[in-house]
Amino acid sequence: MKVSDILRVKGNRTLYTVTPDEPLAQAIGVMAEKDIGSLVVMEHGALAGMLTFREVIACIVKNGGSVGNVVVRKAMDDHPLACTPETELDDVRHMMLDSHARYMPVLEDRVLMGVISFYDVAKAVVDSQNFENRMLKAYIRDWPGGEEQPGAQL
Repeated sequence: MKVSDILRVKGNRTLYTVTPDEPLAQAIGVMAEKDIGSLVVMEHGALAGMLTFREVIACIVKNGGSVGNVVVRKAMDDHPLACTPETELDDVRHMMLDSHARYMPVLEDRVLMGVISFYDVAKAVVDSQNFENRMLKAYIRDWPGGEEQPGAQL
């Protein structure tokens, strides 16, 4: 399974972006209003970073419990992990686990195609395993010459 499969299942969802020079308080307001855990930071049409609740909390702690007049640039991750639509799901899963990343932008030729979350990856894995289990159970039930025994459970 590839990242493009996850994006296809997610559908054409809106991507919320912010610029590096926007006030952090404004970005936090968007995250709260839209009930999202990340914003893609774009500058001059290119990915400049990611802003997630992790960076927001770290910034607030660093500022003594206040956002103050901080701009997004001061809080964002300016070197986020990224993948392409052709990246294999197993590779993404390992990348996210190794770096503790919860969100990953998907880029194709430097164009933002979407953002996948660790939830999206976990859901795709579980859905795939459920499908495989159903196919295996159907195969076992339909085994040539093998009749299902009364009372047998799969």
